[in-house]
Amino acid sequence: MISDVAATLAAQAAKAAKAVAVLNTEQKNFVLQSFANRIREASDAIIAANKDEVAQANSNGTSAAMIDRLTLNSERIEAMAQAIEQIIQLPDPVGLTRQIEQRPNGINIAKSRIPLGVICMIYEARPNVTADAGALCFKSGNAVILRCGREAINTSLAIAAAMRQALRDHELPEEVITIVPDPDRELLLALLKQDQFVDLVIPRGGEGLIRFVTEHSRIPVIQHFKGVCHLYVDQTADLTMALNLLLNGKVQRPGVCNALEGLLVNKHQAADFLPMVAKALAEHQVKVHACKDSISFFSGASAIADDEFGQEYLAPEIAVKVVADMDEAIAHIDRFGSQHTEVICTADQGNAERFIRTVDTAVVMHNASSRFSDGGELGLGAEIGISTSKLHAYGPMGLEALTTEKYVVTGNGQIRN
Repeated sequence: MISDVAATLAAQAAKAAKAVAVLNTEQKNFVLQSFANRIREASDAIIAANKDEVAQANSNGTSAAMIDRLTLNSERIEAMAQAIEQIIQLPDPVGLTRQIEQRPNGINIAKSRIPLGVICMIYEARPNVTADAGALCFKSGNAVILRCGREAINTSLAIAAAMRQALRDHELPEEVITIVPDPDRELLLALLKQDQFVDLVIPRGGEGLIRFVTEHSRIPVIQHFKGVCHLYVDQTADLTMALNLLLNGKVQRPGVCNALEGLLVNKHQAADFLPMVAKALAEHQVKVHACKDSISFFSGASAIADDEFGQEYLAPEIAVKVVADMDEAIAHIDRFGSQHTEVICTADQGNAERFIRTVDTAVVMHNASSRFSDGGELGLGAEIGISTSKLHAYGPMGLEALTTEKYVVTGNGQIRN
């Protein structure tokens, strides 16, 4: 039965997690280097599997953004291996202890970081997640169950096979990294009921996938439904800087969740800035959805109603709105943003600080591109996911977000009266 298969996978992962939890940092880093080496050695097999899946995706009419996420080549595989080597250099959070207080009766209260246990990663056409999640979970002392979508299952199996070989090389249970070989949805549903063995579910993919997982899981879920990120150009903004932030955020890689989807321009900047925007976006063939106060600056823009903002285009498209002031910009973000990343371009430090304090988002940028909202760029190493749900983690998640704290109480024989 499918439920038996799911229970067996989860139970084996939970048992394997015990073997990782007792490893010290040096031992874990040694295995991580083997992960990177084995992935490099398996490059030809990984590319061969990926080539077939990319061809199948193209024949199915898959979107360009999804094809980009699915596609691997030698450079991306090398980047995958290097990302694991960057994780080696990161501090190990497991075992870090912080003092809380010493009570009047003499007992000492501290908190120590421990692994969560078993993480279930659910993702679609993102084979690099296989390596990133496997390495991050391992370094933080966890086992991981990887459930890849049908679009990238063979590529992910090839990557996981390399990492499981590295585990065997070091006489560790290969179930530390478990990849679900069958993308059948009934098996996924069964996995989401394994709360006895699995401690956290992290879905990465489209909004439909994340809502499905959230609605059916008995296990806590890290949520990140979409990335509707805005750039607000304030009254005192340097317009050359603002244009650079816009182009980097929208054009460099439009199919990712930290790409800009909305441009908000202070009305006092509109006459000077929007002609610059129109010219630059036209050169990059970006489709514009413009409000009634901005549409006259663009050739070929489509009108957008006040209730039609908040779209995640994941394409060379952007919504543009002229706002009266920062209050209107923040109100717009509160209504249409997704709590992923918001950017202000301003020379006024007071306005920047007010925006930073007020805007409701996991990551806020002042005079910096939204594209920096990424685990690697924020110094976390390879990113395991992004939380917009304000649980124990908020924003891009790295090693520390895969751990929790337990109380450690030390005494010398005290008893409670």
